[in-house]
Amino acid sequence: MAGNKLASYLGLARRAGKLTLGVNAVAASKGDVFLLVADEAASDNTKKEIGKLQKRFGCPVVWTESLESLTGKAECKLTAVREKNLADAILRSDGTV
Repeated sequence: MAGNKLASYLGLARRAGKLTLGVNAVAASKGDVFLLVADEAASDNTKKEIGKLQKRFGCPVVWTESLESLTGKAECKLTAVREKNLADAILRSDGTV
């Protein structure tokens, strides 16, 4: 998936209020999470936390480069997509994140 396409989907989710930015914010989420989008450059400890969150929410993780540039938030290593149709669209895309 081209970075522009992923950025578009994440932008749509953000404008709809269905995107949570940051590991701590995702960990504090109480509602449904349909997809996690994580930065490949995350630290080992952050990757362990992402694995725990994946198990907790029972959703897939898409790994990408430069997540902070895709979301516009500095030091952002994880986002949660809380809208099923957008999460499905990201997963259906060609997968070359």
